[in-house]
Amino acid sequence: MALVVVMLFSCENSISSVKEFAKNDTLPLLSAYNIEYERTDSGYLQIVLKSPVMHKYEGKDPYIEFPEGFEVAFYNDSGIQVSFLRANYGVNYEKQKIIRARNDVVVVNFEKQEELRTENLIWDQRKKIIYSNTFVKITSPDKVVFGDSMWANESFGKREIIKFKADIEIEDDSVPVD
Repeated sequence: MALVVVMLFSCENSISSVKEFAKNDTLPLLSAYNIEYERTDSGYLQIVLKSPVMHKYEGKDPYIEFPEGFEVAFYNDSGIQVSFLRANYGVNYEKQKIIRARNDVVVVNFEKQEELRTENLIWDQRKKIIYSNTFVKITSPDKVVFGDSMWANESFGKREIIKFKADIEIEDDSVPVD
């Protein structure tokens, strides 16, 4: 009988240890499925984000996870889609306003007819830039550009590529060779 009483009291958890465990809980505060989020400014559509699954976590550094990927369409002031971002996984760090995308990341600039492909991409919403510290491939109608890393503005209109390599198609100018 004494052994049973000792076992019952040895399994008791203090309130402080339960609170500490609950504080580090990794379950999402909110889960949503087949979401579509629109951001507007002065009535003009700027961004449309779509994802099959979204999990929202709270804590010191709250974040939103897109474990099955996401798509973001960017629009100009005329309501025309100018660029597109897609990835198979993403995390949005709310306080830092940074989205990390990975696994088959694609960015398309419709105005320049260019497509970026990489495995990791960071979108800094405060600075309105995107960058990657991994291999990138940029395809356009007349060339293919490769690099070890890059940064670009949010619409992918201006960019810098590190360790630039390219396959450029050159038209024959029919210049006589001596």
